[in-house]
Amino acid sequence: MQRIMIAGIGSGCGKTTVTCAVLSALRQRGVKASAFKCGPDYIDPMFYREILGTPSHNLDSFFCDRDMLCHVLERGNLKAEIAVIEGVMGFYDGGEGSAYRISEMTETPVVLVLNCRGMKESIGAVMQGFLRYQTPNRIAGFIFNKLPLRLVPFAEELCRKLHTAYFGCLPAHEYTLESRHLGLVTVSEIAGIQEKMNALGFLAAQHILLDKMLETECGALPEYRKTAVPKLKSEPVIAVARDKAFCFLYEENLSLLREIGCALRYFSPLADAHLPEADGLLLCGGYPELYAAQLSENQTMLADIRNAVHAGMPVIAECGGFMYLHDTIQIESGTNYEMAGVIDGTAYPTKKLQRFGYVTMQAHSDNLLCNAGDLLKAHEFHYWDCPNAGTGFTASKADGRTWECCHVSDTMYAGFPHLYFMSDIRAALKFAAACAKYGGKDESYSAD
Repeated sequence: MQRIMIAGIGSGCGKTTVTCAVLSALRQRGVKASAFKCGPDYIDPMFYREILGTPSHNLDSFFCDRDMLCHVLERGNLKAEIAVIEGVMGFYDGGEGSAYRISEMTETPVVLVLNCRGMKESIGAVMQGFLRYQTPNRIAGFIFNKLPLRLVPFAEELCRKLHTAYFGCLPAHEYTLESRHLGLVTVSEIAGIQEKMNALGFLAAQHILLDKMLETECGALPEYRKTAVPKLKSEPVIAVARDKAFCFLYEENLSLLREIGCALRYFSPLADAHLPEADGLLLCGGYPELYAAQLSENQTMLADIRNAVHAGMPVIAECGGFMYLHDTIQIESGTNYEMAGVIDGTAYPTKKLQRFGYVTMQAHSDNLLCNAGDLLKAHEFHYWDCPNAGTGFTASKADGRTWECCHVSDTMYAGFPHLYFMSDIRAALKFAAACAKYGGKDESYSAD
């Protein structure tokens, strides 16, 4: 299985731009590529999907052990000639969830992106530091971002001296990807996105050694134990919010629900007048605060959501979806907009990230996703907050901090923490069975 990881020396070094440029160049060449993102990022995979026209995936070693990581990687690459994996933060950053750790677990060679702006001789010092900091490592070579073309021979010589490979450069260009408080601006907000990605691909074809990437020796994936997924005897229908306001969806969560036997019916809380007929509801995260006025104006949808939840339809509402269930959302100007009115209070903006990062949650009682005392892994990433984040779980961080979170019942999980079903498929199974039960369908699983 041919695969390569494009990692970086730190956040903001240009690894997402380089990854998009490589994917675009491969597509233009006719090479079938699959794309993956290390860590819990939602936005970068949207760019990969825009370029390739196929679903993109996440690889997260906090959520998954080696067996599940390899399973996700192999399954996501079945129809491709090469898997291109983008790292997270700096190569060694992130502890258990670092790109370094994922490269080791999946035995994937790594090309490091080094931002050369404002440097010359210091480029070599950075290279040497990354090559020697943690050994062994799987660093195969470097791509030099924002490197003046006159310095290409200098970069090539550095690679020879340090016994590593030169994989090319990406010179300074005008096709920047804008950011906001949760990362890059989403694909749907960028005018002429396909033209920009095509232009980046053209640059990569000129200056990045694609053949060297395609020929880099990596070998087969390490052997791993595959997880058997039970299948429901019935087919519950789950209504899944998906539009510009609700776009933070893990492809693995969706594919696992389908594998269990659920039918997914997508809808737009922004544009659709009514909730589709369904047995369950998935309200994912996103940017409801950016579209609060439009969401508030869609009174028929808000009423359908409110009535469905009050009637006992199983619902998972994460972060932005949780905010949508509140009485109101306040935007940065201070204006409040009416929402679904299921959760009391107002979701309001703050000046900094709230409870940011990976957490392990312990359930206080039996609920939609697990039993009392069970542990679920999750992550939080939000600037908005609310007066009552719930008390269904105690969330714990690795540094010892704890807090209460999530509104739960037999039919509800609603809170700021995002879930990744591949970390514990029992949560997805329990949710799917509850949806089948609500719809009056067989909630049991087939023997095989």
